[in-house]
Amino acid sequence: MNTQDATQRTAVMIGAGNIGRGFIGAAFAASGYETVFIDVDEKLVEEINTRGQYTVRTLLPDGSHDDVVVSGIRAVNGKDRQAAMEIAKAGICATAVGVRAMPNIAPMIAMGLTIRASNGAQPLNIIVCENMIDAGAKLRSLVLDLLSTGILPAVDSIAAFPEAVVGRMTPIQTPEMRAEDPLRICVEKYAFLPVDKAAFKGPVPAIDGMVPLDHFEYYVKRKLFIHNLGHAAVAYLGMIKGYKYISQAAGDAEILFLADRAMHESAAALNNENSGDTANLNRSINSLLYRFSNSALGDTCERVGADPLRKLGSEDRLVGALKNCDKFGLPYIYIAAAIAAAALVLEATFETDKSLPSLAEITGLSTESEAYKTIMTLGTTCAMAASNGGGAAAITELRKTAVKMAGDITIL
Repeated sequence: MNTQDATQRTAVMIGAGNIGRGFIGAAFAASGYETVFIDVDEKLVEEINTRGQYTVRTLLPDGSHDDVVVSGIRAVNGKDRQAAMEIAKAGICATAVGVRAMPNIAPMIAMGLTIRASNGAQPLNIIVCENMIDAGAKLRSLVLDLLSTGILPAVDSIAAFPEAVVGRMTPIQTPEMRAEDPLRICVEKYAFLPVDKAAFKGPVPAIDGMVPLDHFEYYVKRKLFIHNLGHAAVAYLGMIKGYKYISQAAGDAEILFLADRAMHESAAALNNENSGDTANLNRSINSLLYRFSNSALGDTCERVGADPLRKLGSEDRLVGALKNCDKFGLPYIYIAAAIAAAALVLEATFETDKSLPSLAEITGLSTESEAYKTIMTLGTTCAMAASNGGGAAAITELRKTAVKMAGDITIL
């Protein structure tokens, strides 16, 4: 329980989706806050206000589940001025709207902080739970850029945007799930929220499951280049082989091998940045691969692999991890195999009236670089095998080629 004044016992959760309701908002409520969800989905806002509670269902690997009722909640439409007023008087705030929606919430946050600063209120920590490196700095910039020079210093003095690492997996709720209970969120058991301790203004509040950490930049990279990398690798390899669910793909020996090797390549580079973390990184990889195999979650390869154009970006989970390995002169063959798989999925699923950018444009890799040539070799091998023998043959040939290129003689 934190020591804030009773008037500051309201938490504002911007985004009432899977992470907002299934993780952060539930943690606020469990910590004794009245929790106010802000969302632009009018039906969702109405349902929350009508019921005043919802259920978080934890799906366990053995097929059983635990239900927890989250109460002491209400909701506000993000298009209404009331949303900014809630931010203005909140004790703590968080966002979980997705990277692409961050510019959409910046004006509301800017208005709320302006009102707050004008009223001489205490600092507000806005925990940024978005899946990108420097998400806190990005949201701060989006907000401050909207302010006039007159109010900007006052707002900047009271606003903090500590970044968080969201590791809890919350699959999309199926139409059947929503029909049974439109507010219920299904989640996995893992429920820790590492946050950037140094970025808070004032005391760090005690929030259920929240873990304040020093040297936070490393933990953001670890999440992106281990968890997100591995998840994406399983998804794209699984899509090529025709699997619907992540658990099916994670249970495939060839896909598991490729994903495991890619994660360990990335871990080797991360260990160079935080010497002595090898044991923790290995435990994390083993834990993640086990969590990916949880069939009770019903998580799909399509959901995890959504938006491959963004996920193939220069600093994102795949290419970013490869570049991190390259920076230290370390191997990245299996990461390149995952990138090749993602590129093939992008090519097969790209739907727009514009032409698909080249892989070099998407990744920022020079066509003359060894990394680019490696990806192209693996991608060509995979594509040719797919055209001749289908998805299963494609993954087999991708694995064989990657093993030979990596020189893993113990496996040959």
